[in-house]
Amino acid sequence: MTTLEDCRALDAQDPLRSLRDQFTLPPGVIYLDGNSLGVLPKAAPARIAEVVAEEWGQGLIRSWNTANWFDLPQRLGDKVARLIGAAPGEVVCTDSTSVNLYKVLFAALSQQKDSGRKLVVSERSNFPTDLYIAESLCRERGFTLKLIDADELQGPDSVLTEEVAVLMLTHVNYRTGAMHDMKAITAAAHAAGALTVWDLAHSAGAVPVALNESNADYAIGCGYKYLNGGPGAPAFVWVHTRHAGKFEQPLSGWWGHAAPFEFTPHYRPAPGVGRYLCGTQPIIALAGLECGLDTVLAAEAFDGGKGGMAALRAKSLALTDLFIALVEERCAGQGLSLVTPREHARRGSQVCLSRAEGAYAIVQALIARGVIGDYRAGDSQMPDILRFGFTPLYLGFEDVWNSVEHLAQVLESGEWQREEFNRKNAVT
Repeated sequence: MTTLEDCRALDAQDPLRSLRDQFTLPPGVIYLDGNSLGVLPKAAPARIAEVVAEEWGQGLIRSWNTANWFDLPQRLGDKVARLIGAAPGEVVCTDSTSVNLYKVLFAALSQQKDSGRKLVVSERSNFPTDLYIAESLCRERGFTLKLIDADELQGPDSVLTEEVAVLMLTHVNYRTGAMHDMKAITAAAHAAGALTVWDLAHSAGAVPVALNESNADYAIGCGYKYLNGGPGAPAFVWVHTRHAGKFEQPLSGWWGHAAPFEFTPHYRPAPGVGRYLCGTQPIIALAGLECGLDTVLAAEAFDGGKGGMAALRAKSLALTDLFIALVEERCAGQGLSLVTPREHARRGSQVCLSRAEGAYAIVQALIARGVIGDYRAGDSQMPDILRFGFTPLYLGFEDVWNSVEHLAQVLESGEWQREEFNRKNAVT
């Protein structure tokens, strides 16, 4: 049986423990929701204040040049590239995840417009906004969206047929934490003649991603989860170099023009992934995102300068393994079922538990105790889910032990049945 002392010993031996000092964490809080919103980097308030008071306040419009605002999307994109297996010049940070998905899916469908293929395939358990964007584009472009279960992607009965134009998947499922084999699935899609669009919202900064090695086609991702960029932080876009300079995205704004300050009346796309920019960039938000990216890249010192993801992944797996073991040990008989895969190769950096009754209220009772996770509603195939994200930059093994201790107490005491924990908030 693992004890609190065992967990403290693991923390004492943890080579990454100093990375926690990069963050502002409220006292008494165990934060298990970095898969929804990352923690505030200590550097962010001062950096944002500097942008506002000095670069904007004093530099004014000159700061586009003197403070290098103009190329910030590309410079931050190069930092993201180190975390997702991409090369410099292949990523830009801009807009939201949903807007960027619209851009790349439009480009992929344009690429397939003369192929005779009319299906866009995605998981029915994919994040809803991805499905909404795909549904809208399919309607506009004359394609059909087909929703499947993950086990239909490979094998003799694979849905990847000659009718499929694009396979659109989220690498790590937001609700279950299940992770796809990107390389194998991309190869299967390409063998069938389909293009791939990957959503990395729950992957970037959480698990190793190898876009170029996997030979993927398009990818987008989120800046405010594991990348700690702040609420609503700009997202990012990656396009494989074989596609980047050939296809135009639909939002052909002036920032994606080859020469924005020529002010010509007709659009001429920028080379490469630069054409996936659109309007004037949100400099204050990008400054916050850069602080978040730097907290993740600080882990490079622990894996030979390879982006830090190998070291972060090893700790993430150790934390989630411990959480699963302690829940099964301390909360046996309390109606919890593990939803997240046990296999390391199929698990993201979160652990999701289902319960037929009280999942929302249990999460609220934990939050009242300072253990912050979140809840996701179930469906006909799965009960409601208690969702816990593990960000190894600022979480330790003692945090895991204490969080499970609180969970056990909430369940054993029936505390979750109190009225205040059963009132639904607007954001769950």
